[in-house]
Amino acid sequence: MLRIGILLGDDIGLEVVPEAVKVMKAAAAKTGLQVEWQELPIGLNGHNLHGHTMPEVTVKALEKCDGWVCGPIGHSAYPRNDPTWIMPPLRKRFELFASIKPVKSYPNVQSVHKDVDIVFVREVTEGMQYSGTVVMGAGEFRPNDDTSIGMRVITRRGANRVAREAFEIARTRPRKKVTAAHKEPVYRVCCGMFAEECRKVAKEFPDVKLEEGMIDTVSMKLVMNPQQYDVVVTTNQFGDILTDEGAGVVGGLGLAPGLCAGERQAMSQATHGSAPDIAGRNIANPYAMIMSGKMLYEWLGRKRNEPKATQAAQLIDAAMDKVIAEATHLTADLGGKAGTTQMGDAVAAAV
Repeated sequence: MLRIGILLGDDIGLEVVPEAVKVMKAAAAKTGLQVEWQELPIGLNGHNLHGHTMPEVTVKALEKCDGWVCGPIGHSAYPRNDPTWIMPPLRKRFELFASIKPVKSYPNVQSVHKDVDIVFVREVTEGMQYSGTVVMGAGEFRPNDDTSIGMRVITRRGANRVAREAFEIARTRPRKKVTAAHKEPVYRVCCGMFAEECRKVAKEFPDVKLEEGMIDTVSMKLVMNPQQYDVVVTTNQFGDILTDEGAGVVGGLGLAPGLCAGERQAMSQATHGSAPDIAGRNIANPYAMIMSGKMLYEWLGRKRNEPKATQAAQLIDAAMDKVIAEATHLTADLGGKAGTTQMGDAVAAAV
């Protein structure tokens, strides 16, 4: 029995998360996967109910979950300088160190390139330090009005475990190739350590090919010829840029699902924001949230050795391919006329 939390988030999260859960439940029913679902408050709802955007009651419940589906958080509208109104730092609290973001093109969806199928694996607990990744203080400061200083932190543990996540993912894919993106010839200490750990992990995966690329060159080739990449692993800030570039190559953030994974738990969270300007209108594209749920099943299948979860993920993947190919139940940004719930219903039915 898997235990999965449901965190609706804010704005369009209240619309797209239920569609993702609907599809995930359909896949679980089809495969016989046993899941206990638990809806938990976060964001505005958490503040209304418990006086905090990340209530302790939610945190305690998540500690007992195998994973959770989290909608976008509308933090841009939260008041400043009030510690109860924060962007819930779930990644830091649960040490979800790997941000896994696939980008995939579809023949009948407008995009810069076709035949693209890449998984980016980005380390998100270290690298260029900012308030979201440190326990106390901040990673950048200004000692005087003319000088600003930022710190970059790379640890062997952090580099090793994100590299391992990338190799494990690559092993499940047809091409079985990992590209480690860094700038070791220039940043010989920090990028050097990251590259060293990637090479160490590669020795444990003889069936997976490792190639290394300079981050600027990888960025250029991603624009010109993205089909050459399979799984790309990199550090925090480099990955932040590459993943948005990858989303742009295949059609934008509406087609960019995501998973934040730790050693014990994982969180489905689409790359896009909460889009308050279109909230409540039933026009938000649920693709990224649905496919983020699919990724959670994939991860649970791999980490928990649960074949039914893996099968459920495959069913969702095939169902989404079918709905997009038929093009009769797509939202406006994908060239269709369907609403959020109509598209979700279609994917669930295709499962």
